[in-house]
Amino acid sequence: MNTPRYFALVCAAIVAASATGCSSSTESSGSSVVSSIDSHTTSETQTSDSAEAVQSQSHKTVKVTAVDGNKITADEGEITAVSMGSAPDGAAPDKPGANGSSSDGTPPEKPADGGSAPDGEAPEKSADVGSAPDGEAPEKPADGGSAPDGEPPAKPGESGSTFEPNGSSVEFTVTDDTEISVEFLQGSSAGSVDDITVGSVLAVTLNHDGTAASVLVKNMAAGGGFGGSSEVTNGTSANTISESTEDSDTEYTSIGDDENALRIDSAEAVLTNITVNKNGGSSSNTENGDFYGQNAGLLATNGAKVIISDSAFNTGAVNGNAVFSYGEGTSVMISDSVIRTTERNSGGIQTTGGGTMTANNLDVETQGNSSAAIRTDRGGGTVTVNGGKYVTNGTGSPAVYSTADVTVNNAELTANASEGVVVEGKNSVKLTNCTLSGDMSGTYNGDPDENIHTIMIYQSMSGDADIGEAYFTAEGGSITGLSGDMFYVTNTDCTISLKNVEFTLANDTFLRVEGNSSSRGWGTHGANGGDVILNAETQNIEGNILVDSISSLDMTLTSSTLKGAVNPDGEGGTVKVTLDKDSEWELTADSYITEFDGDVSQIVSNGYHLYVNGEQVV
Repeated sequence: MNTPRYFALVCAAIVAASATGCSSSTESSGSSVVSSIDSHTTSETQTSDSAEAVQSQSHKTVKVTAVDGNKITADEGEITAVSMGSAPDGAAPDKPGANGSSSDGTPPEKPADGGSAPDGEAPEKSADVGSAPDGEAPEKPADGGSAPDGEPPAKPGESGSTFEPNGSSVEFTVTDDTEISVEFLQGSSAGSVDDITVGSVLAVTLNHDGTAASVLVKNMAAGGGFGGSSEVTNGTSANTISESTEDSDTEYTSIGDDENALRIDSAEAVLTNITVNKNGGSSSNTENGDFYGQNAGLLATNGAKVIISDSAFNTGAVNGNAVFSYGEGTSVMISDSVIRTTERNSGGIQTTGGGTMTANNLDVETQGNSSAAIRTDRGGGTVTVNGGKYVTNGTGSPAVYSTADVTVNNAELTANASEGVVVEGKNSVKLTNCTLSGDMSGTYNGDPDENIHTIMIYQSMSGDADIGEAYFTAEGGSITGLSGDMFYVTNTDCTISLKNVEFTLANDTFLRVEGNSSSRGWGTHGANGGDVILNAETQNIEGNILVDSISSLDMTLTSSTLKGAVNPDGEGGTVKVTLDKDSEWELTADSYITEFDGDVSQIVSNGYHLYVNGEQVV
């Protein structure tokens, strides 16, 4: 998943399809009124017929049982989502206290090794997910990485989205006028009848004549579940290196379905000035491509050790991830190379299953949806990026999508239609002296319940990332938001550590911590807020901070300034603000928090008030 797999609603697709039909009829009617009374009468009849046609449409959730050309036979039913980590009776997991706080109303205490180190470096992780003492890649927990025999990573708990048939069946025809789209973990894109296969779960809008007005091919991993194979499925390869090799000036190509252009399997390879072209070939299963490298340009797997330099990678196929490192013990080091991908689910560099990726001075650009430039997915791994330029142009395609431990130094990161960075689950992103910009073009499928932002930290509940505390650390450099909020945290715990970063905001919200509608399966509505520790050192922050009633924030400013308001619309969740003696808070509106540690003389009121547990203190 990445990219950020940053997240499609059945209702939104249906409403959009219906709205389009109504809009067309209305425009036709309006132009007819100008013509003549007879035309006016005709247009009224047409409008009435159109309205009746829309009203006669039916909306169904179905699972395909047979495909005969454009004729589809399917069972009717509904999708049932089971949230990962839920209590045995199906209830949402309890948070400490009513709002994620302890019983006395204070924010939850984090373990001693979960915060930032005094020098502002990234927080040290606990022993089960942190680096080994000798600095080797972090050991994955038993339930998060690949099993020794190469089995795919186990999912925490028994979660998933399932289709429950109701005993009825339906037949319908897909026509040239049918709007077909395919749902991903983040976003969707236009599809075709070839995307409708036996076993596909669809949200369909049917016309009275048995044709389909719209079809949304559901991603059963969106909101829980696993859409890939239960076994590691890499597909085939046009070219395979399985013995120690040094190679240069060679071109590797593939146009086959589910096929890599080049695979390095259990071998050491040094590759210089190679060209990898994955020019075609369809992907039979998106998740197998996202998780295991099926259909990728280059795939390293089964403990392969690969060094690549001065090379070029071009892919033009779905799941055409350019350079893919899969599995624990597998490592790829790539430098001074150019990567271009054009289709969806096609990241620049992709790491899953506990693999390792090191990238130095790359030039990466992706065009498709769900195609992060620096991309990780199920099973995570360790990714280190030094220098280079990383650009994405599709929706759901952050510059960095992390279900792993990702470190980026001195790089230029640009997302032209998406969030800049997404961290999912118990994983981390650390940026040092990077230039990051994000321009999320809109909510996925026009869902009004979704948020627009530059950096998102969340838990999708899809099984692609372990549940636990996330970390985002930035030191030096700049972060520019071109649309929406700067930070958005939902359905997870996280620590955000900032030092000497230059922020440019698109609006007046620096940080939003709140629950979501659960429409995408991100936890249980009413119990899916966020719990955030924010540490700012020698940092200037401008903008408001919003924390809803099911969320919490513990913010510490060290030699830093905050110019903004906290919950200016009134009391929200548990919020503690700590100012050291060298910090200052300048109010831009009335603010409401639950605990203040500092001297009120450090607050510049500008005529506004600070309320602590409902009591005015400034």
